[in-house]
Amino acid sequence: HVQLVESGGGSVQAGGSLRLSCAASGDGYRELCMGWFRQAPESEREGVALIGSDSNTYYADSVKGRFTISRDNAKATLFLQMENLKPEDTAMYYCAAGGMGSCLFRKPSDFTYWGQGTQVTVS
Repeated sequence: HVQLVESGGGSVQAGGSLRLSCAASGDGYRELCMGWFRQAPESEREGVALIGSDSNTYYADSVKGRFTISRDNAKATLFLQMENLKPEDTAMYYCAAGGMGSCLFRKPSDFTYWGQGTQVTVS
């Protein structure tokens, strides 16, 4: 079982930056596919960025060139550096973890473990 706790959300003006963190506890962090998802009101949850156990990354087109996902396996922590934020980035951001297939199929339903979410608001 893996527990995930996000931090780092907040309110920022357009063009600003935020760094989200996700602390994981439990076994097998190094082998997990880790990802960031977001969900705006009345919208479906969407994948933002994923990183595999091999550190291969995937980004949604809407955040390419602005967001960077990384992981620190020694500290079992996942990060999302967000630059040049836009109002359309406003959402609840969730950290998620799953097996190898999660990074292959990339859908929320492919991820087993979820954090409680952290709000990002861009005005």
